[in-house]
Amino acid sequence: MTHRPNALPPLAALTTPILTWNEGAPHSQAFDDIYFTRGDGRAETEHVFLGANHLPERFANWDIERPFVIGETGFGTGLNMLCAWACFEQHAPASARLHLLSTEKFPFERSALEQALASWPSLAAYAQVLCTQWPSAVSGIHRLHLTDRVTLDLHFGDTTERLEQLDGQVDAWFLDGFAPSKNPDMWQPELFNAMAARSRPGATFATFTCAGIVKRGLKAAGFSWKKVPGYGRKREMLAGSIETPPVDQRRQSTPWFTPPPLAAVKHVAVIGAGLAGSTVAAALARRGLQVTVIDREAPGAGGSGNRQGALYVKLAAETNHQSRVYLTGLLYSQRWLSQQRAAHALWQPCGVVQLASTDKEARRQQRFIELHPLPSDIVTAMENPALSQTAAININAPHGLFYPQAGWVRPKALCEHLLSQPGVTFQQGDVSSLAQRESGWQLSLADGRTLEADQVVIASAHLANQFAQTAELLLQSVRGQISEITLPDGITGPARVVCAGGYVAPALDGVLTFGASFVPNNATNHVTDDDHQRNIDELRQTLPALVAELEQAGIALSPEKLQGRAAVRAASPDKTPYAGPVPIAEAWREDYSLLSKDASRVTDTPGEHYAGLWISAAHGSRGLASAPLCAEVIASRMCDEPMPLEAPLVDHLHPGRRIISAIIRAQ
Repeated sequence: MTHRPNALPPLAALTTPILTWNEGAPHSQAFDDIYFTRGDGRAETEHVFLGANHLPERFANWDIERPFVIGETGFGTGLNMLCAWACFEQHAPASARLHLLSTEKFPFERSALEQALASWPSLAAYAQVLCTQWPSAVSGIHRLHLTDRVTLDLHFGDTTERLEQLDGQVDAWFLDGFAPSKNPDMWQPELFNAMAARSRPGATFATFTCAGIVKRGLKAAGFSWKKVPGYGRKREMLAGSIETPPVDQRRQSTPWFTPPPLAAVKHVAVIGAGLAGSTVAAALARRGLQVTVIDREAPGAGGSGNRQGALYVKLAAETNHQSRVYLTGLLYSQRWLSQQRAAHALWQPCGVVQLASTDKEARRQQRFIELHPLPSDIVTAMENPALSQTAAININAPHGLFYPQAGWVRPKALCEHLLSQPGVTFQQGDVSSLAQRESGWQLSLADGRTLEADQVVIASAHLANQFAQTAELLLQSVRGQISEITLPDGITGPARVVCAGGYVAPALDGVLTFGASFVPNNATNHVTDDDHQRNIDELRQTLPALVAELEQAGIALSPEKLQGRAAVRAASPDKTPYAGPVPIAEAWREDYSLLSKDASRVTDTPGEHYAGLWISAAHGSRGLASAPLCAEVIASRMCDEPMPLEAPLVDHLHPGRRIISAIIRAQ
């Protein structure tokens, strides 16, 4: 296999394994090997991976603020990870956190996973949490919050490619997978090199095999190993460590995206109480930090203040980094929302029907499906009459896509819910300036008050670049207005969210919400008849049968008959959010000025950032699919954890990307 560390593997649906079963134990037909030893698989896991990595003792003594990180090659049934989780719960202090990450090229179907883990009744509670959140079989990183202090990142795809894309470091490795004789493609030098490059100094490993190819590969990569007693009939196995991992070479071509040095963090101030700010606040509070959220208005008062918003994405036919971010974000938001307390009151995973209202859009959708045949539980192509049957309303468009895991959310209620979490404090105020201090940051408010914090996250939408430190981040104001009408008895509207030029959500408490208008470079928020008319025209084109039904009931759609709400969203020039540390623009222009003469003249100078200053902004009209994931990006980097996206996608979100592209364009 040829691996390119800086290349993002293609988006793909993955093949689920063909299994045979022997008294509850799964056997892979493709590799002619077992997933675990029937009868004593848990005992074997505890001996090989937990014991040889000394996890009970390490967990008991873990007093570091960041989580302990375990990396695994081959998730399989998840038995190893569930055992590690159970061991952590038994031995670790209450303040400790655990981060599990595991690769898998052939993920189980959920029903098969449930069947396999049923072999271990003592792990039933852990297995139920895992299976409830089990993701679709599509390549990428799938972050699962097993508990408030245990996170699992499933890296679906080829193991070596996945580890080469990993942005994070590991404390202990479970070197697992089918035996080298059964699966030689995995046990190659590239695998061991990738493990070494993603290891922390002193990281340990354990593996069931003593094969020569494994011993040679580990040694060449920098690991020391020794033979230790194996389990059961296996006389010996390998265990060891790496004291001095190699320097990460991935930053040679993009030194500007080098993460800033870690800074002390106990208290974080978040500016903005919309979706971006509230999701960041909740992500940080979950990690035990104290968070103060400041907004000039109430939570969810701006672009996040609608009664209903659509959780959906529009994926590019030729998959690009932006599409990959949004797809990961959509799937993450769906899992994350389902875990919220009283989730049923905050959102409905009713699915989204995305219409191809023009021939051009129909061709684009068809090309997307041809290039990326994703699992049907993510997206599937539909034609009428299936479109109308799915939406439970007559649709004229002949073609469309259906996203079963999408739906609608109550954004304002969600913001209020997130800001009610333990560890989060909200205070009303208008932050006018930021000043860096030796101990962190001082926030000055318009009314003369000040606030001190270790670190700051700016999440104030189109106002996010009003500070001196962010003034050069380009943001576009986009006005959007939704319209609302109370449906008469007997008219229900669509059962799914229907999207075309705008969106129509299923009625909430008898009120139909539709829109939203899209007016770039407009920062006004008063409701206008012109925008109501735009929304009426779009509704008439998208769901003409519904409009006819309303008119037959004596309701003539006109601006004066509608209620509505207008707000200002923010977008970046490339329509991708900003999520990450705030760069010092002047230093970047000086340090990387040679790029303006020759884009290949890359220095080894890391990008300078304002220490402890972050931003989550420019989510546009897709914030429900991007803000929760971007919150994880910021919280993970701030708290020294593995990232929830592949390294190139983390870089794609970096707020400094526009600075570099501007320098290069000046050639």
